Amino acid sequence: MSKKIIHIMWISVVLLLAVLMLAGCGSEGPAGPEGPAGPEGPAGPAGPEGPAGPEGPAGPEGPAGPEGSAAEAALVPETCAICHAGAGDKHQASYDELYQDGVIQVTNLAYSFSAPSTHVVTFNMTKNGAPIDANDVESFGIYFVPWTGTEFAFGPDVEVERLSLTGDITCNANGACTSTLTSEDAVYASNLGNQDGLVVVYGRDGTVGRLPARIQQAMYPFAALLETGGGVDYVSAANNAGCEKCHTTPYLKHGYIYAEVDGDPATDFYTCKACHLDNGVGGHYEWQLMVDNPELAAAYLAGEAELTPEQEAQYAYNTSVMNDVHMSHAMEFPYPQSMSGCVTCHEGKLDVILADENFTVSLCKSCHPMTGAAAAAAEGEDPAWDTTGLALATIIPPDIHGSMDLATEDCSVCHSEGGIASTFAEIHTGYDKMIYTADGLRYSDAISVTIDSASFDGTSLDFTFSAVVSSELEGLSAEDIAPTVSVGLYGWDTKDFIIGPHERLFDDNGDGEVASGDERALEYEVGAEHPRFSTVSAGGGSWEVAADLSAWTDMIGDGTVKRVEIAVMPALVNADDVMLALDAPSRTFDLGANDFDDGFYSEIVRVEDGCENCHDALATNYHSPDRGGNIVVCRLCHITKSGGSHLEMESRSIDSYAHAIHSGQAFDIGDIDFSDPVQAMHYEHHIEFPYPTHGITDCESCHNPGEFNVPDQSASLAGLLSASDSVEGRAIADVPEYVDGPADRACGGCHRATLINEDAAGELTVYNLHMQQGGYLMEAGEDDVATLMSVIDQMMAIFGK
Repeated sequence: MSKKIIHIMWISVVLLLAVLMLAGCGSEGPAGPEGPAGPEGPAGPAGPEGPAGPEGPAGPEGPAGPEGSAAEAALVPETCAICHAGAGDKHQASYDELYQDGVIQVTNLAYSFSAPSTHVVTFNMTKNGAPIDANDVESFGIYFVPWTGTEFAFGPDVEVERLSLTGDITCNANGACTSTLTSEDAVYASNLGNQDGLVVVYGRDGTVGRLPARIQQAMYPFAALLETGGGVDYVSAANNAGCEKCHTTPYLKHGYIYAEVDGDPATDFYTCKACHLDNGVGGHYEWQLMVDNPELAAAYLAGEAELTPEQEAQYAYNTSVMNDVHMSHAMEFPYPQSMSGCVTCHEGKLDVILADENFTVSLCKSCHPMTGAAAAAAEGEDPAWDTTGLALATIIPPDIHGSMDLATEDCSVCHSEGGIASTFAEIHTGYDKMIYTADGLRYSDAISVTIDSASFDGTSLDFTFSAVVSSELEGLSAEDIAPTVSVGLYGWDTKDFIIGPHERLFDDNGDGEVASGDERALEYEVGAEHPRFSTVSAGGGSWEVAADLSAWTDMIGDGTVKRVEIAVMPALVNADDVMLALDAPSRTFDLGANDFDDGFYSEIVRVEDGCENCHDALATNYHSPDRGGNIVVCRLCHITKSGGSHLEMESRSIDSYAHAIHSGQAFDIGDIDFSDPVQAMHYEHHIEFPYPTHGITDCESCHNPGEFNVPDQSASLAGLLSASDSVEGRAIADVPEYVDGPADRACGGCHRATLINEDAAGELTVYNLHMQQGGYLMEAGEDDVATLMSVIDQMMAIFGK
């Protein structure tokens, strides 16, 4: 499969390393060279004896076999950074080799016609400034598309999807090329130079792979445009800059077709028009079917069903850029924000797209299903696969409109200025109502919450915070904010929490066990009852809260806990009962210094120009919107001490969780009924979705520079990986819950996800063996917490903590 092809080099390296270790070339292996004896533990499985490696200096005591007890076995740190130093930099470098802008240049584009039907296109072509023969690149095409004055379209009697002008090409040593095409086809019988339109050149060279969803991974894309006739006065209602928020920069449709040529916004989506004719006949019926009639979609994609003429008419659409982009993002791709956020792609042009004349059925059905999803959903819930929330939001609500003929209905008769119903702009403001006001003001810019002071007396942590609401927001007050506070206890001097505020650690209700009925350890809804928190004061948009840390006096006293993270999640609901997307502040507090230590945590991930490029505002489509703007707040719940719950064989830690999600790993695979064609279709569709920057090795799409190499083990805690789910008929089976190290957790988030998606049981076994040999990966056993804490204690002791 495509992902396996992309990862074949990485898998080969892992296999080679594992073979070398099993052969005795590594320092520790199942039958490695003799070294100083460590304390006895249950033996691991014996491997074949290999020739002894050269004796080296004695290192820390070697680990017991994979089945050994962590409480008894001495551990060694992960050795990943020795062999894989700068691995993250190399990932980014491999991505940076793709999609290189301007390496191949096509200039001096010109067109001429010789009767009766010869079309000549001349141009110059260079690569890195040196002449290149157009015949030597992997993909090269010349196309013509006419402009009617209102749309890019061929006449109704012209049966072509696009008109190719690519003929016999000759180039001289200076890179001057001539394409000559002679055809007896009637569409070539006229001088295109007299027709308003575009001659479009595009192509690629240096293709290294192909991703699903029609994406070529090419190093050298190129494009050029020539306006013919009286020219083209088209101005797109969308912006190439909107595409670049999630995709490549510059944005390249299909991985190599420039949406903007020569960096000129006046050319936005001109190149796309060579194929995406405004009157072309669309063929991706599966897009609408996946949200409108999933059962039929599954059968249609499997080649087990054909659409009737009536169904084809119902789902008919034109291949305009609008239709293809709206439908693919609303129905095919797991779009990571609300489709109501039109401003993402149409910033500065909302008045154009939301004009009443655009309130048409063809526009509405580009996002909304025709009749509503046929897939069963729990009452009040959308299907889990419906990431945009549109599957049940039909194009025409039947309780309002009854039965209407969509082919003939003119929505603007009622929906227009002065009409009896809401205008298009009133129904769709163009802004996600959780994130923006109707005028486009971000709530997170107009409402701020700050943590102002804190003090610690040895047992009680007292802190204050306040909120300010801009006067621009009528009807909203800081006093209406319902804050939840969290206090996380950092372990030693690491970036991870030895006590996570979201954990349940105490039998607070006195029923003899620690379970879901008990309070979270250090998470508190201000004003509620909680055994470890109290509200000192609240009013006027200011709060003072005291947290009782006496349960952790010993950990604070012996230096295990030196710092804590104080966070506030400000929940605010407006008059329309919409919870608003606000930033959740946090600050690091040094207990010993009794002062804030705002420079302690080095920002690993960018939010504003990283996460929010695609998500617009964190947590609005996968959590609650009161926890945005701050990855540290995410980490207060996503700690290393918990397995991945929804994600098998991953950690709940944010590095493992986020990496696995962005590598396409699906949630709760054990709950999927693969005998159900619809569930199987959506699962396959999910795992095949490529990372939107057209390459998962684009670490800098989320991370700050230099913050994506093998993690520093002295600055991160060991963690838990969840066990595998039970999936009938799958090759991967019975992988236990493991304790692992920071490198395996972070790097494995991507690498394990790929192997899980491919059901590559053999490679996954080798990968886990590699992690065991290069550090520690051990079964957590029945008492996973005790095992993990034993490992953490030993590892921190190695680093002198």
